[in-house]
Amino acid sequence: MLPLSVVIITYNEASNIADCIQSVQSIADEILVLDSFSSDKTLEIAESMGAKVISHTFDGHIQQKNRAKDLAKNDWVLSLDADERLSDKLKISIQNALQDPVKNGYTMNRLNFFCGKPIKTCGWYPDNKLRLWKKNEGNWGGTNPHDRFELNGNQSTENLKGDILHYTYPTKVSMKNQVQKFANIAAVQNKNKPIAYLIYKMVFSTLFKFIRSYFLKAGLTDGADGWYICTQQAKEVYLKYRRALALKSTNS
Repeated sequence: MLPLSVVIITYNEASNIADCIQSVQSIADEILVLDSFSSDKTLEIAESMGAKVISHTFDGHIQQKNRAKDLAKNDWVLSLDADERLSDKLKISIQNALQDPVKNGYTMNRLNFFCGKPIKTCGWYPDNKLRLWKKNEGNWGGTNPHDRFELNGNQSTENLKGDILHYTYPTKVSMKNQVQKFANIAAVQNKNKPIAYLIYKMVFSTLFKFIRSYFLKAGLTDGADGWYICTQQAKEVYLKYRRALALKSTNS
């Protein structure tokens, strides 16, 4: 198996970082944690588990993840968030892929958890992510906070068996808080768009998001959890455009 660097960006992830690192220790030659000056015990926990820890001011998800990629010492890099872990099947798939890689990038499905429950409705699964790649073959792009890794030259990828286990929302409050946070970040990214565009997106994208998640992606089959998830997803869309309009009026 070719040497593998696992990179993780963190900020106050003391409750997550140990489980994340533990899930990759058997396959990683390097575990690099790029931290944004956490005030909890994230750094101490990561260092006690053998991770290399570097601190840098957070200037955006895309910027920080590209920085972590570039700091990795090995050609092959696996990028995880602190609230993610690898399933046993995915670890085996990664090991097999790195015996003799046929692609420069590999995708994997992500299984998201809500209040401890795996959710495969609401548009949350398979939630395919490109997370394993040769570090000089691409970069993180997209729009903060919704980043994505992009291979150079539109190269093809291969999907690996197994899941990233994403313990993203341990409570309803944690999802509500992240909706507010992500809406604020996205509002800044959208504040220079035309007013008509922002109003259109605020109304119709919000409605479409709910219809897609709740009806087309079967959120209604998950009962109260499905309703909460789908309404919060729609709320994030609404808030990011409403707040972008507010920023525009403030700056005008």
